[in-house]
Amino acid sequence: MRQERESSVYAIVRCGGRQEKAAVDEVLTVDTLDGEAGSSVDLPALLVVDDDKVISDPAELSRYQVTAEILGTIAGPKINMIQFKNKTGYRRRLGHRQKYTQVKITSISTGRKTSASKATASKATADKPAARASTSSKPAASKPAASKPAASKPAASKAPAGETAAAKPAARKPPATRQKAAGKTDAGEKD
Repeated sequence: MRQERESSVYAIVRCGGRQEKAAVDEVLTVDTLDGEAGSSVDLPALLVVDDDKVISDPAELSRYQVTAEILGTIAGPKINMIQFKNKTGYRRRLGHRQKYTQVKITSISTGRKTSASKATASKATADKPAARASTSSKPAASKPAASKPAASKPAASKAPAGETAAAKPAARKPPATRQKAAGKTDAGEKD
């Protein structure tokens, strides 16, 4: 039976292209992260569960910060590979151990934004609608479609079929010559 924890706050975080369940004081093994042992890393939260409250709204999730401390790097299990080609004597053994980083989750907190950051965020959002309004208030340029004058080429005149044949004589084939193979004679000739 699982023991109840004092706080049942946990988060689903994105780390290295995967999603991991992270709770405070838990050690996770994730794909290799940049940073040295002892440094701190912030992981983006995708979902936060706080007792009975489930938060999945991106606007609310932006307030939450999941902080982790890098413990060090480890190597995963060894994967053995054998290459073999039949009837040639070709055999190769290879091995691989994937590198991972172990992190310890130090806190899942609601990082309240400061008033200065709120002011810059509100200013940035205020500028964006104004910029959108200025571009959308311009009337669309209505140019009439440019019509090109038709090229005045004389139409090709077709001659009747009889005249065309007279203008071009048929190609002549050289007369077929009969060659005798050396050593063979015709049935009618006698030696």
